[in-house]
Amino acid sequence: MTAHKATPSRSRRRRSGPAHASARGRKGPLWGGLAALTVLGAAGFAAVGWTSPNREEAPKESRSTAQAKPVESSPAPAAQPPRSPKPSPSPSAPAKPKIPATGPGTFTTASGTRAKAGKGTTLRYRVDVEDGIDLSAADVAKQVERILGDRRGWTADGHLAFQRVAGGATDFAVRLATPGTVDRICGQYGLDTGGELNCSVSKNVMVNLERWLLATPVYAKDVTAYRALIINHEVGHFLGHGHVGCPGPGKPAPAMMQQIKGMHGCVPNVWPYDEEGRYVTGPAVP
Repeated sequence: MTAHKATPSRSRRRRSGPAHASARGRKGPLWGGLAALTVLGAAGFAAVGWTSPNREEAPKESRSTAQAKPVESSPAPAAQPPRSPKPSPSPSAPAKPKIPATGPGTFTTASGTRAKAGKGTTLRYRVDVEDGIDLSAADVAKQVERILGDRRGWTADGHLAFQRVAGGATDFAVRLATPGTVDRICGQYGLDTGGELNCSVSKNVMVNLERWLLATPVYAKDVTAYRALIINHEVGHFLGHGHVGCPGPGKPAPAMMQQIKGMHGCVPNVWPYDEEGRYVTGPAVP
């Protein structure tokens, strides 16, 4: 099967709001944390007073007994207020990972060849990770393999199969790179990724490191799911699929929907097909 080439459209250009270049997401919210520690203490002080007896000696003639002045009783000690327990420090939120703005533009290819996933025409692909990124090419490759081999992915219709290879002829490459490198490669085909977006151009499925690590607001608590959306969406463009909209309130968002622009009533979904093998789509969008 000849690999389809996704043709960039004007709708995939970056506009005033966050948008995909070929449906990519805008920066998700940044994560940060503030630990508050309040220490409360209380102390009570007891004021104790006393006076010495004052005796007067009577004259010998009267030999009367002197009256001692009554001793003033000491006030009762002030009650000690209960001591407040020290609260435990709040756990700090994980620090935002450091993401280099750009890299050398050279890549390391994940080694090894894996068995094909799916039936039908086999598309051979490789996984490249830009040098200088603190991520293992082997680990990234495993994640991509799981996504493309999932039964809800592009192999669900029985017409396609994917096989990851380390060399030789390939139909496309999944390339994880710094924002600057993604901008440069996507820009060669007229797409403006603005340092934040992903794209699919020629035989390159370009994955922006920032999106891979931080996801987007909707998927901020499930970055792994968002990675599946990146791969499925961009490989979908490589296969020739265009953008679609939300099919209706409460329905799963199609993988080819630009979810970064808003869910429009749809619920999050990252797979092209549902559990029953039905293709999840919506109305075509220009």
